Amino acid sequence: QVQLVESGGGLVQAGGSLRLSCAASGRSFSSYGMGWFRQAPGTEREFVASISWAAGRTYYADFVKGRSTISRDNAKNTLYLQMNSLKPEDTAVYYCAGGITAGAGTNAGDFGSWGQGTQVTVSS
Repeated sequence: QVQLVESGGGLVQAGGSLRLSCAASGRSFSSYGMGWFRQAPGTEREFVASISWAAGRTYYADFVKGRSTISRDNAKNTLYLQMNSLKPEDTAVYYCAGGITAGAGTNAGDFGSWGQGTQVTVSS
């Protein structure tokens, strides 16, 4: 089991940027894929981006492709999500997720550990 703590959320105007971070502890961070999901009020949690254990493979949801970059620093046990050109529809709680394999999953079932989430609010 891995413990995950997100940070970096906040209130930003449309068109702005945020960098989310996820600090991991409790198991070998570098051996597993990682991901970001989000959930807006009244909606289901949805996939945002994922990255394989050595960052050799990344996947993005269509709605963030070209605007966001997922990365990881295995020496610091930290996952990042750089989000640019933010839109009001990006408003949600963003969750860091620890994979159950070394690959980059895209479904919630590919992840076994979840952080508490960080709120991102984009004003118009």
